[in-house]
Amino acid sequence: MASKLLLIAVFVLDLIAFGLAVAAEQRRSTAKIVQDSEVNYNYCVYDSDIATGYGVGAFLFLMAGQAIIMVASRCFCCGKALNPSGSRAWAVILFIICWLFFLIAEVCLLAGSVRNAYHTKYRTIFSEQPPSCETVRKGVFAAGAAFIFLNAVVNKFYYICYSSARGNSFQAYGGETGVGMGTYK
Repeated sequence: MASKLLLIAVFVLDLIAFGLAVAAEQRRSTAKIVQDSEVNYNYCVYDSDIATGYGVGAFLFLMAGQAIIMVASRCFCCGKALNPSGSRAWAVILFIICWLFFLIAEVCLLAGSVRNAYHTKYRTIFSEQPPSCETVRKGVFAAGAAFIFLNAVVNKFYYICYSSARGNSFQAYGGETGVGMGTYK
């Protein structure tokens, strides 16, 4: 039987990660071009950089939730063999999907955080072309939040299927511990 306490703890971690990713999307850095007081050059001025911290926080909370599920299920590869059943088959499929969604979410959050922290440092002097004030694209953190949600759903189902298959563990030779002796005729 799946541990309800573990599922609740991982749900809370995933919920926090989702909230931080949505907050990071809402608070992405924006930039505007400003001209200096002597009108010699233009440069970029960026607003708050809080989205980077939110993105990294979501990254870490999602990683913690995934680690707890994998430790509890022994990463699916360690421990005794599971009973060949539908639950084991679903556990294998959900294990792969869970890791795929996890990796996509982590890449989105990490790339968004790094890109949000990057600020253009150069200026244009006596030029017609304004500087390129680069910011993170809209939707990068939102994509991370979407994959956090999908990962949260899939890893719960994975753990439930794994627990169901583990509850009916495969026992070779019918679970006998000794050598069966019968009458000899």
